[in-house]
Amino acid sequence: MAMAKTELPPIAAIDVGTNSFHMIVAQVGRNGTLHVLSRDREMVRLGQSAGDIKRLSQDAIERGVATMHRFVAMAQQHQAYIRAVGTSAVREALNREVFLHRVEEQTGVRIELISGEEEGRLIYLGVIHGLPLVQKQICVCDIGGGSTEVIVGKQGTVPFVRSEKIGAIRLTEQYFRHRRSVAAVEECRRYLVGEWSPVLDATRMVGFDEVVVTSGTWQTIARVALGDGGLAATALHGKRIERDALLDAIERIVRARTLKKIADIPGVDTERADIITAGALIAERFLQHLPVPSVVVSAFALREGVVFDTAQHLLDTAQYHHLMHLRAATIEEMMVRYGVERAHARHVATVALALYDALQPLHKLGDYERELLEAAALLHDIGYHISADQHHKHSYYIIRHAVMPGFSSTEAEVIANVARYHRKSHPKRKHENFIALPERWQNAVRWMAACLRIAEGLDRRRQQRVKAIRVEIGTTAIRIFLLSGTNDVTIEQWGAERRALLLAELSGREIHFYREDCL
Repeated sequence: MAMAKTELPPIAAIDVGTNSFHMIVAQVGRNGTLHVLSRDREMVRLGQSAGDIKRLSQDAIERGVATMHRFVAMAQQHQAYIRAVGTSAVREALNREVFLHRVEEQTGVRIELISGEEEGRLIYLGVIHGLPLVQKQICVCDIGGGSTEVIVGKQGTVPFVRSEKIGAIRLTEQYFRHRRSVAAVEECRRYLVGEWSPVLDATRMVGFDEVVVTSGTWQTIARVALGDGGLAATALHGKRIERDALLDAIERIVRARTLKKIADIPGVDTERADIITAGALIAERFLQHLPVPSVVVSAFALREGVVFDTAQHLLDTAQYHHLMHLRAATIEEMMVRYGVERAHARHVATVALALYDALQPLHKLGDYERELLEAAALLHDIGYHISADQHHKHSYYIIRHAVMPGFSSTEAEVIANVARYHRKSHPKRKHENFIALPERWQNAVRWMAACLRIAEGLDRRRQQRVKAIRVEIGTTAIRIFLLSGTNDVTIEQWGAERRALLLAELSGREIHFYREDCL
């Protein structure tokens, strides 16, 4: 990733994982180099619970909030731009909003929930910035506490990503909570064969030139294989290890039947000893299913990917004031796939953003929300693909359930809600899709939807007759002037007036529209 001349602040990427929280604070150079200012890791065990990861325990929430508080304080010492992403444990927990709200309330940081597919893309992005493999088609395996990602990518694109609910903590809770017997090991192996084989078969079909492994589980197995328990992650980075050596290390771990015996193996951290058996079995299934002679270890993964992704995002926002290139490509692909009327969508987006910019003194939202409004405006009519009737609700459904590279799950939910409210009902507390949003986003969705509703009305005939708008904000009224040249915009003005009530409610002002002939 070539950096432009724009000077970027240090970036703090926080990986809110199922097992551990990780933070890296780094400066991205103009040539895409990474200068690490600090690295921090704390084992939180956010997702440790009996059975599947359905609820975060109160103790886990307390540990998580305390860790985030410390991480944010350290990042602020570097005056860093902070971005935190939540993976398996957070996105699956039914009570996740309790944790997310506590963190935002105490630290001011909003944790983004990312899908397994987006997690895989960011992992790949981190890997290719840490190893000279961007020209090769590589397969990356990252074993986490709650899920495992398998990614195939080449030259920065990711045609294949699979995220499965197979993780070191999850399988430990399922199979090794009370025993580490031969029977428990075999039961776990049978589960992995049945559950994961379709994904690994698909990976083989896609094909790859090289295998890269990341995560604490793989690094632990690598240390055992190399017989050097003192190797740091940075010392392991880029090392090639033979498959047979890794399988021997895995067998040594799996044969150990007590936590003490596992912890006594050189290379196994005491704090990871209780979950490494399950993690080793996941690694074993991967190595046995995919015929690879060796793998390369990467110390760069999700958090480094978040740093580079954020850097590109900040550059695009600063330079172009619109959707970053990957997000723009995602929206463009969705517009093509679902047959969106491009001229109308782009015009509505332009007008909505102009109104949003003019109203900034009232809504006080920033470039981040502006970018999501642009995405929602471009996709607001996507629901026509299902039916014209109730198409705003169909738009919500399509966006909410789409795989959207470059967007977190929370961002996709916000975009879907804004598109949902471009017509008909205003956002209401009784709407499940709206009330499920974090509270700070409910206000933003109202304002973004207010702008989008008016912009949609101003292109009612889909002929782009209103060329631009000019806005004056008074103490009792907002005056919106329609710059139309010689075009008759009577219908467009009528359409906007019918959709102005939400803006009137939010601003506490009357909304008036006027035509201006001259541009």
